[in-house]
Amino acid sequence: MNLDDFRGIWVFLEVSDGRIAPVSLELLGAGRQMADKRDVPLAGLLIGDGVKELAHTAFPFGADQVYVYDQKIFHEYRTESYMRAVIECVQKHKPEIILYGATSTGKDLASAVATDLETGLTADTTMLDVNAETGLLEASRPAFGGNIMATILCKKHRPQMATVRPKVMKALEPDESRTGEIIEETMELREEDIRTKVLKIVRETKEKVRLDEADVIVAGGKGLGSKEGFALIHRFAERIGATVGASRDAVEAGWIGHEHQVGQTGVTVTPKIYFAIGISGAIQHLVGMRNSGLIIAINKDPNALIFQACHYGIVGDAFEIVPLLMEAFQKEPDKEVTYG
Repeated sequence: MNLDDFRGIWVFLEVSDGRIAPVSLELLGAGRQMADKRDVPLAGLLIGDGVKELAHTAFPFGADQVYVYDQKIFHEYRTESYMRAVIECVQKHKPEIILYGATSTGKDLASAVATDLETGLTADTTMLDVNAETGLLEASRPAFGGNIMATILCKKHRPQMATVRPKVMKALEPDESRTGEIIEETMELREEDIRTKVLKIVRETKEKVRLDEADVIVAGGKGLGSKEGFALIHRFAERIGATVGASRDAVEAGWIGHEHQVGQTGVTVTPKIYFAIGISGAIQHLVGMRNSGLIIAINKDPNALIFQACHYGIVGDAFEIVPLLMEAFQKEPDKEVTYG
């Protein structure tokens, strides 16, 4: 393999509910920075049925080109059909880097493509950079249980690939004056060539916790001591109209469900305000909330790592401090509270 034959940065443009998924637009922002650093084009790869017009969405967010496979056989996502399209396009155009959202689709597709192309894949990346001279992708993620940050390189294979969680990167402010090139691709693929069939799609109707959409999150950790102690978080969140979050320790202790977990093994969030109460500040938690607009930490340990990541820190007992905050909000119950 001649590594010099590979040039350019791609983002897999995932389609969700008839539009480009927000995580793909976020990755275009990260890809744009790396493409400028390398002086190479940034391209999107769009696969689906009736999706050609969606390609125009990518240009205001930084893409120079979009490769489009718009065929009926791609109407529903299936690993095998999408994988074949990605592999064919990679072998034809030879990108040096491909980024995918760490969604159920992105993780499934990226791992299948990496296996078939025999190249490297860094999963759940939280930081991205590229060496301007060598073109090496520097993909960083927590390792060893979240105790260190590891930067992973793929020196001998191309394309280099990574999956990135939603909300970790920031999309560029769209520039509606930007345009780009749509490159239409087709491949010979018949329905009988695909081993899996989509028989039915069942939409989940149960109301879910939307941590990633919350403006204000009150999150609790092991410093609250017990499930009864964690009830303080629920009361505070209800008082200020916030969503309840939690550290991994609180979830593993059984104090609250996994859907409330913030961090590397939970949800990545970007609220306007994030209260971290009784949370020590392990790396795996910090990577899930560090992009919050305002971080307020309450912990009785003055040396807790959370104080290195917050904007405001209060050293003290949460069971004394939080009731005082609730009392302050209680004094003006009819006053509308706005954030941002």
